[in-house]
Amino acid sequence: MNKIVPNFDEAVSDISDGAMLMIDGFAGPGGTAQNLIRALRDHGARDLTIISNTAGLASVMGFGTLPGDRPIDIGILVDNEQVNKVIASFPVSPSPSRPTSFERAYLEGKVELEVVPQGTLAERIRAGGAGIPAFYTPTGVGTQIAEGKEIREFDGREYAMERSLKADFALLRANVADTLGNTTYRGTSQNFNGVMATAASVTIIEVDEIVEPGGIDAERVDTPSIYVDRVVARNSGE
Repeated sequence: MNKIVPNFDEAVSDISDGAMLMIDGFAGPGGTAQNLIRALRDHGARDLTIISNTAGLASVMGFGTLPGDRPIDIGILVDNEQVNKVIASFPVSPSPSRPTSFERAYLEGKVELEVVPQGTLAERIRAGGAGIPAFYTPTGVGTQIAEGKEIREFDGREYAMERSLKADFALLRANVADTLGNTTYRGTSQNFNGVMATAASVTIIEVDEIVEPGGIDAERVDTPSIYVDRVVARNSGE
């Protein structure tokens, strides 16, 4: 089954108001799904909940932006008043003098925030993809992170219950994909992209290069085609 979509606008055209999205992004090489994010802004879906490692650092710090790319992140969705809530591990800029769009909106009471420790965020997403509704972790016990959560003791240590995360859509950046949707990632994109692809009802991949089936060594496939629904080439808008 050929999963190639001709352009970014078509790829995001069925994202509706109130959707929950997982959007990639991690400090370092690999990049983010910049063209998909831009297309989503133009599409205009509102009241979105976004799950991401950061709440938009590329626009102020360049994190996750490849050389020659214009820094684009979820900040443009926040600026366009499309975001209702963000679930993230790093919601603030490391530089107080350069706040992100999300920080400004949060301080003005325009968006909600749920802070999740990074390892817990990855596991909540992985659990969502694996069909596991919840799990226990000692991370955050005794802090605001665990407030209101079920606490249980195992082997003399307290653990907080965390619910899994699933999304309606995942917008991800990849290095190479074939026309069937088998995908490889570059650099730190391997950290969250793989689990996000499994935890979304619809996974949309923005890819640097598209090859024919067999063009990717089977041992190099990071996300199998079964988890990928749409593939869009980065040069499709050129």
